[in-house]
Amino acid sequence: MIFMLIIPLLLGWLSGWLVNYLADVLPVSRKFSRPICPQCQSPFRRTDYLFFSNCASCSKKRSMRTLLVQAVLTVVPVFLWIFPRPGFPFILAFILFIFLSVVFVIDLEYRLILHPVSLFGAILALGIGIYLRSEPSIQRGITTTLIGGAVGFFIMLVFYFIGEWYVRYMSKKRSLPSDEVALGFGDVNLSGILGLLLGWPAIIVGLFFAILAGGLVSLGIIVKMLITKKYKAFTAIPYAPFLILGAIYILYLLK
Repeated sequence: MIFMLIIPLLLGWLSGWLVNYLADVLPVSRKFSRPICPQCQSPFRRTDYLFFSNCASCSKKRSMRTLLVQAVLTVVPVFLWIFPRPGFPFILAFILFIFLSVVFVIDLEYRLILHPVSLFGAILALGIGIYLRSEPSIQRGITTTLIGGAVGFFIMLVFYFIGEWYVRYMSKKRSLPSDEVALGFGDVNLSGILGLLLGWPAIIVGLFFAILAGGLVSLGIIVKMLITKKYKAFTAIPYAPFLILGAIYILYLLK
């Protein structure tokens, strides 16, 4: 048993390195490139980057995010291995886990969901969604998967337009220009992706928990800013983490 855990631990360590790499390069260069130090912009030496060493040029330490992601992602695949979701093979769950982790980390750090990442996620979620719901018939699996994707996309699209209207309205009312957005279009795409993954009608439950959690956290942040007298209108809140946690809740915790 202990020997068998070496496999998910090794895969987890590799996934942590991959997610950190993608989170370091994609928001900056929009391509697979050599990671650079965020402080001095010098390229990392490959061995320094691989083993989490300080920047050779300016000695800046690697970020806490790098170490935290590496630690968490090394452990999580062990749970996917030991406690698999019935009918959900480990390899599919592992690939999905990497994709969701990339979106989670980049959006949390940069408030950004990249369109190429969303395109990959849509293809992945479509395949997984049909696979998970192919019983009793493949036609039913395709139908419920596509409906889930459409519902997830259009529900969040409505919130996107409401948010756009609200920001413009408040900016005009306060005579304060603002380039903030209440909800990014990447969140709309992600909602559609998770709709493909969860299918119909589970996407409704997933969005409910995501919106509820996001609203409560946003309210807590606003209250904290008011108490500390550091309130700033239109403060951007990353919603991808809440959408992802809602989907994970549906997939693994909701019975």
